[in-house]
Amino acid sequence: MNVDLKDIVSSFCTEKNIPLVGYAASNRWEQPLFEPWIPADFYPHHILPETRSVIVIGLPVALPVLETSPSIWYHELYKTVNSLLDQYTVQLASLLSRAGFPSVFVPRDGYGSIEVLQKNPVAFFSHRHAAVLAGLGRFGVNNMVLTREFGPRIRFGSIFTTALIPSDPLVEDELCIHCNKCVSLCPANALKEGDYPLVLTDKPACTTQSASLNKRYISPCGICIKVCPIGEDRRVFHRGNTGIYEPGSDTDLFHGWEHVRKYGGK
Repeated sequence: MNVDLKDIVSSFCTEKNIPLVGYAASNRWEQPLFEPWIPADFYPHHILPETRSVIVIGLPVALPVLETSPSIWYHELYKTVNSLLDQYTVQLASLLSRAGFPSVFVPRDGYGSIEVLQKNPVAFFSHRHAAVLAGLGRFGVNNMVLTREFGPRIRFGSIFTTALIPSDPLVEDELCIHCNKCVSLCPANALKEGDYPLVLTDKPACTTQSASLNKRYISPCGICIKVCPIGEDRRVFHRGNTGIYEPGSDTDLFHGWEHVRKYGGK
């Protein structure tokens, strides 16, 4: 085991201001946490046989920017976070390879366009499942991974490595409180009440909504992660009251959001 590798990764994450990092041995994929589980073809060591561990990093999506969604501001933040995830996982994989443990990054999405996603709404690897198996969070009703620190307002990237690194403990506590705000406020009606994976996102409805916003340069939607009450970031940004997102809410914040939405898209 290479416990010292965690120190290397932790130092890198501190330097790059990456707040969340977790580790999962590749054999964790063979121990389903719930049913139905992901098919074996999606296991990291089936994609790349040399993989012994997966390192997952998480970068947050700033809540005040997300609150303007759909908007050009959130659109640009989303692109920036995705770009950083790819850069950081490439750099971290290179760092580990130079240390004697061949490693590769996995792209944060793994599909070419919204149009491609509409035809086949699945990537070749699930960073969400990797994040759960690496002890970073748990699935919520919105089918997203909820974390204690940022709720679902976080994006994940993964590294496949030949190093055998001790797995982090799984999150045992239920984080989703089943308030179902994500269900009631989804503009595409793509969510239903119930636990993941027994109740899944209506992917065609969700991707159709994203495609429509993409044509206006203001994708993605982001509503289901915006309204989620879970996460310490709500305390940081003084957003404890999720009632501000309900239709008809008229606050100073609302006027700011409306202002941003008038610009940068179409």
